[in-house]
Amino acid sequence: MKVWPLKFREMSDGSMLFADDAGGFFKAGDDFLDRYATDGLSADDSLFLKEGSHGFERERDLPWTSFAYRWARRQSRPRKMNYVILVPTLRCNLACGYCQVSRAPEKARGFDWSDETLTGVLSFLGDLEGPDIKVEFQGGEPMLRVDLLEAVRDYCREKFSQSQFVVCTNLQKLDARAWAFLDADDTFISTSLDGDRLTHERQRTHDGDVTDAFFRNLEAVVARYPEGKISALPTVDVANPPDLDALLDNYERYGVRSVYLRPINHQGFARKFHQGDNVVARWNRLHSGFIDLLIARNHRTGRFMEEYYFSQCLKRVLRFDADNHVDIRNPNFFASDYVVVDHDGRFYPTDEARMLSRIGRIDLSIGDVATGIDRAKVDVLNSGAFNHFDPDCIHCAYQPFCGTDVVDDISRYGRVDVPRPDTWFCGRHLALFDKVFEILYRNDAPTRASLAAWLGVAAWDDGMAPVHS
Repeated sequence: MKVWPLKFREMSDGSMLFADDAGGFFKAGDDFLDRYATDGLSADDSLFLKEGSHGFERERDLPWTSFAYRWARRQSRPRKMNYVILVPTLRCNLACGYCQVSRAPEKARGFDWSDETLTGVLSFLGDLEGPDIKVEFQGGEPMLRVDLLEAVRDYCREKFSQSQFVVCTNLQKLDARAWAFLDADDTFISTSLDGDRLTHERQRTHDGDVTDAFFRNLEAVVARYPEGKISALPTVDVANPPDLDALLDNYERYGVRSVYLRPINHQGFARKFHQGDNVVARWNRLHSGFIDLLIARNHRTGRFMEEYYFSQCLKRVLRFDADNHVDIRNPNFFASDYVVVDHDGRFYPTDEARMLSRIGRIDLSIGDVATGIDRAKVDVLNSGAFNHFDPDCIHCAYQPFCGTDVVDDISRYGRVDVPRPDTWFCGRHLALFDKVFEILYRNDAPTRASLAAWLGVAAWDDGMAPVHS
């Protein structure tokens, strides 16, 4: 029997995790590693590997075909453009210290779409071929230009058979026209809630009256709309994190059960936000503790909450179709199914890319609504959009589940060829997947209940986390 190459990584309990290139994995001990490395596999080893499609007798037999199928299903395939992030204004009515987009003051001029830019945006949307579209309005504060949001939504409703709209808003000011826009069933709200009142005011509003306005509006939208209409995320300063239990209490109070615990991004004004040394290690410890807190809390209350990105990584390990989050797509082709249009009509491959251009770090624009997308520039970025041949990734047990972030590497290091283990992206995701597999192999009722809820299955099955003794 021939065995597909296995990568391995020591787990927190001292055992070894093994994974093949198609994402098949299992847990075993050092003795198996010795037998595998010295070509001394036993009959039981061979049977286990064959039944798990980690080995095959001859090309195109069932285990061989199974491996090829699993590998192909794990690859993110290019899709038609159906997700567009639009920035109709860069102006904002807050001045958050960790702002990653380098917003413009509310009264500033020249930071909104012109009539020509709006026409170009609608023309671009009109050229999209698919039957459906999702539009995310970002800023700045997009509710400062509800008229532009209305123009886009009206056009998309006519053009596409299915359309959905998300408004990323700070909820500070909502007049009658804003409420009318948000009332639509196809329109959703995304906002920021950094924890309890004191944390939110310290990081975002900086003023008691402004804080009061936010929480009044948040309570109003929660009372007005059904659960699922509103999502929120906290931005966490690792040097001064909020009380995480209080954060969860606040989210649950407002009917939000999915919490995307987000570190301060190394973009925009946030580049100047000092969080001390060893940020990635401290973030990983905080995040790991948050997952344990969630599991204990879910067991205690019976009301299941999740950390959104951890759930995405968990699904990425166990499912073929879990690649909606671009950070863990592989390949992660730019300007394929999503693109960003900035306040000046320029296209960007990601929201982070436009932030780098905003601060003058590097111009990663890929065209504009007047001339179209520059595919030559996109091809250059796409040359680094997969991890299959990276000299570090090819040896990593988590390679089949992970992705790349070229833009983050450029932002932090000014280049894309930094050794993977030295990057923020790798340091964060190694710890994330370490935690994923630690959780997968726990054998206690609270953990298994949360796993089932996060995966959307009725109950945990031991076959989801294979063990070879």
